[in-house]
Amino acid sequence: MRTALVIGTGLIGTSAALALVSRGVVVHLADHDPEQARTASALGAGTDEAPQGPVDLAIIAAPPAHVAAALADAMRRGVARGYLDVASVKGGPRRELEALGLDLASYIGSHPMSGREKSGPLAATGDLFEGRPWVLTPTRDTDTEVLNLALELVSHCRAVPVVMDADAHDRAVALVSHMPHLVSSMVAARLENAEEAAVRLCGQGIRDVTRIAASDPGMWIDILSANPGPVADLLTDVAADLGETVQALRSLQSSDEAKRREGVSGVEDVLRRGNAGQVRVPGKHGSAPLVYEVVAVLIDDQPGQLARIFADAGRAGVNIEDVRIEHATGQQAGLVQLMVEPKAAPVLSAALRERGWAIRQ
Repeated sequence: MRTALVIGTGLIGTSAALALVSRGVVVHLADHDPEQARTASALGAGTDEAPQGPVDLAIIAAPPAHVAAALADAMRRGVARGYLDVASVKGGPRRELEALGLDLASYIGSHPMSGREKSGPLAATGDLFEGRPWVLTPTRDTDTEVLNLALELVSHCRAVPVVMDADAHDRAVALVSHMPHLVSSMVAARLENAEEAAVRLCGQGIRDVTRIAASDPGMWIDILSANPGPVADLLTDVAADLGETVQALRSLQSSDEAKRREGVSGVEDVLRRGNAGQVRVPGKHGSAPLVYEVVAVLIDDQPGQLARIFADAGRAGVNIEDVRIEHATGQQAGLVQLMVEPKAAPVLSAALRERGWAIRQ
């Protein structure tokens, strides 16, 4: 791939453009808002000048509701040898293109499974997709050349290609992305009118659950409008679990011992099923999840503290598998949770204590 045209210079489009430019591809940028394309160009994502002829690959990075129209326009103008979109829903856009009577041999659907809570070109980064799955949804009509161009794009972005059927993809993202986002928003909505004293008690648990609720509602309206059925089916199941859990909790309030036992059983059931589902979430580098030991270190909120901890862990010969930071409310301090292999935990704890760090048991 020597040339590409990115149509839509938001977070995903600009991030893909930055990755391609870093690999020597000449990238042209276009957007319905010319100022946004100029911003992406100023960031080094390519040129906002139109290409002189057909490029190798046109990447449509428009919202799901506008993907089919943008693709149809680009294909009718013949701007590229191959066409690819990066929308988070795949079945709908393809059916819309088929209804328009377009030859889809030069088109392949795709979805990079990466993003941020922020949107727009200023949030873009050339390593956004590194190590992340990038779904491709070819059909029997897809030209081999177009599939190869898509694979080259994924490679340039250092992502991991995953080939799926379009409708299977839509059901999958409803489960792992779209439904969880709505649930996160529903939990976060409980905080809107909560008492300030209660909100000040927020810890890492509520931060984890509500993090994605900070995303742009307009963007999510577009996404959910393109995949409402599978999401509604999943929420129906969640609603059934929620109803049973509410009933079980009410039973725990009963003075009847048998009812309380039923309540314990009901709550325990949903917690255990949650355990069974959580362990299926892929672990480091997509491998089976591992159980890590946590070494908790108290730190001051000052520059260089994390660098010192990591350097001291390195001197001890311990690899940090993951890290989380819980900030103390009202204090310039925090708790760094270092996840390490169980056999490495006592080694790391001893080494950090020796170097003056306060370890929380």
